[in-house]
Amino acid sequence: MMRRRWREPAAIAAEIDRIRSLRPDALRRQWRLVFGRAPPAELSKDLLGRMITARLQERAFGGLDRDSLRFLQSLARHERPPRRQLKPGTVLVREYQGRRYLITSVRDGFDWQGTTYQSLSAIARAITGTAWSGPRFFALQAAAVGGRRAQPR
Repeated sequence: MMRRRWREPAAIAAEIDRIRSLRPDALRRQWRLVFGRAPPAELSKDLLGRMITARLQERAFGGLDRDSLRFLQSLARHERPPRRQLKPGTVLVREYQGRRYLITSVRDGFDWQGTTYQSLSAIARAITGTAWSGPRFFALQAAAVGGRRAQPR
């Protein structure tokens, strides 16, 4: 049953295989044991099994960190997600008009060709000669549609 603390990867893999082999009625019973309530009626057998096995793995190996949970909760509430900071050392690659540009995130901005810039927009402007949103130019943000941020598909 799911109340056990699974530690051995082989035992976890065997339990996942067992869960995948369950019939829909048995999966619904398993769901009640794992989540403490009846499963949503519209969930398919495949999704029931996936969610149960995800919970099993979460209990065995740990769940998401606090920042990731907050980010996902903001998406679920249809809020604009908080801006994520790029860690120093992150390399952005952009091809523009047949040339490849490599930009490295550093502690106090962004390095491009040995010069540190305060923003990605300044680099996009230097590359294109026109005003660009740096996050948009480097595909870190979706383009706006009708004054609103485009929804990813």
